[in-house]
Amino acid sequence: MALQDVIVTIDLLKPSGLTGELGKPLIITQKTGDSTIKNYSDIANVSPDFATTTEAYKKAAAVLRQPNRPATLSIATYDPAGTDIKTPLEAIERYYDQDWFFVVTAGLELTDEIGVADYVEGKNFKFYAVKTIDEESRNAFKAKNYKRVIDFYHPIAEEHPDAALVGELGSQPVGENTWKFKTLTGITPISVNAAELALIHEDGAIAYVNKSGVPQTSEGIVASGDFIDLLHGQAWVKANMESAIQGVLMNNNRVTMDGRGIALLDSAANTVLQRAFNQGIIAVDADGNPVFTVSTLSADEIPDEERAKRIYNGLSFSYKQSGGIHGANVKGQILV
Repeated sequence: MALQDVIVTIDLLKPSGLTGELGKPLIITQKTGDSTIKNYSDIANVSPDFATTTEAYKKAAAVLRQPNRPATLSIATYDPAGTDIKTPLEAIERYYDQDWFFVVTAGLELTDEIGVADYVEGKNFKFYAVKTIDEESRNAFKAKNYKRVIDFYHPIAEEHPDAALVGELGSQPVGENTWKFKTLTGITPISVNAAELALIHEDGAIAYVNKSGVPQTSEGIVASGDFIDLLHGQAWVKANMESAIQGVLMNNNRVTMDGRGIALLDSAANTVLQRAFNQGIIAVDADGNPVFTVSTLSADEIPDEERAKRIYNGLSFSYKQSGGIHGANVKGQILV
């Protein structure tokens, strides 16, 4: 059975620090004064810092009114007239290593949104959810073929489906959900026909529509056309594999460069992949077994140079993604 390889670069000097469900949102917005980043667990705590008329407040409200909302969100600021962080790009650079996973932006021009998107894409780990309002802005993101940008087309001015989407789905267990077919609180379905919706999807965007009388997200893709849930699952595996391997090295007095130490690394990798299978990230075979492998090189197979530097490059793994069904073609017969 063919396996899909997932390459994980583990930086043991600076692991991501993120584990769990990888769903906390960050809102970047303009505000007078030195740049700050602050956590909020309730919308009532947001209003002292951001007036209810501001887009930052409205984005936060869209996140926090969802039934499956995250426990907290962060808001980071910049000030074009200040002496600290002056642009949203500088803000994302400064705060990228904080514990958020989905960023949304408030009140930005398209050129600044593209700047944020370029930065997030370059890091190839977290996601940027952005609202577009016309074909021109959709195409600006489609042209870049982003795999880390979720483009939510929604021409209704006062609604923020980008924030609602990550508020509802970002913090649910990774692997349990597709991002299609989902209902968002406080978002109004737009009226489009099948051809118009197909064009939106061709542009790498999703929309909020009525299907079978139920308001729902029209797709679950990023700008490149890849599926959000699969990319989210890959990020989950990367972050948790990093954390598990780092934990082995930190929580043992010494991990020996022999069969004992290698077995500890092997066990940690298998544990992470088994958890990924339990959550639905990894596929099951015909016998009900998870489709993943973990491979290790023996100590004798490690080059002397790596042994001298205490670097073990002999651990690798692969797994098959579980995928999902987003449509079906059904054939029927009428018996006479």
